[in-house]
Amino acid sequence: MEHHREDEGDPGVDAADPQVVAFLGQAHAAVAAFGEALTAEGVLRGLLGPREIPRLWERHLLNSAAVAALLPETGTLVDVGSGAGLPGVVLAAMRPRMRVVLLEPMERRVAWLEHVTALVGLDNVEVLRGRAEDVTGALHADVVTARAVAPMARLAGWTLPLLVQGGVLLALKGRQAGDELAAASAELARYGGDAGEVLQLPSVPEVDPTTVVRVHRTSIPVAAPATGGGRTGRSSSRAVPGRGAEKRTDRSPGSSTSEGRAGSRSSSAGDGPRGTGGRGSRPRGPGERPSGPRTP
Repeated sequence: MEHHREDEGDPGVDAADPQVVAFLGQAHAAVAAFGEALTAEGVLRGLLGPREIPRLWERHLLNSAAVAALLPETGTLVDVGSGAGLPGVVLAAMRPRMRVVLLEPMERRVAWLEHVTALVGLDNVEVLRGRAEDVTGALHADVVTARAVAPMARLAGWTLPLLVQGGVLLALKGRQAGDELAAASAELARYGGDAGEVLQLPSVPEVDPTTVVRVHRTSIPVAAPATGGGRTGRSSSRAVPGRGAEKRTDRSPGSSTSEGRAGSRSSSAGDGPRGTGGRGSRPRGPGERPSGPRTP
């Protein structure tokens, strides 16, 4: 995923490049608006380093958009550790008929995701504050994406339990993707994944392809092991969706263009490092009154 055009004095691609416009199609306006927001606020909010702004399109936006080639038109996608919204926001624009859940534990990043999805006008997006373990059993994804979250051996235990049988994990990786995949073989099998494969996905000419590790969840263990990582964090101020009952928000399929509709939904499910941790709720005993939302 390394790009060198900017190091050679070439300013690289931008939103106005005809090849970019053609590649993104109907999603171009929304992705361009997202890019403008990242350029204006990404460094100030601590989402991107200053050196990333000149190469935002080739290293981040197009790198994310290339993954859309592996997505269905409909279904549920969960972007684990969504951070700045890469690749989740871009893919929501590319697949407006998919339900896209941006899962992020850090409050300031959740605030950004709520802000930018409303700004761009993506009404197929739900922003959820929490870690992968918080929503295991509550979310049932057809696709899980993750970019710069963790090595594959750890990522397997955080992401595969979110997938339905037949679902797919798409992990955006760098040059060590093959080595990571080989090292994760036991963990992938433990959580019902296949052996996986490393793919190179093109976007526009002269921009490096996106390296993706694709793993299908071919089975669900009878006694599914606890998800990996073992890290814990402070509970958030809002309740985690109950286990076994997927949290859904009714919405009609959204447009990928920036029409100014504020469509982001947000709820909380814990805090802490990206992509980990969490607890479910216990049944109430006789005579117990329902408890309110948890407070910090």
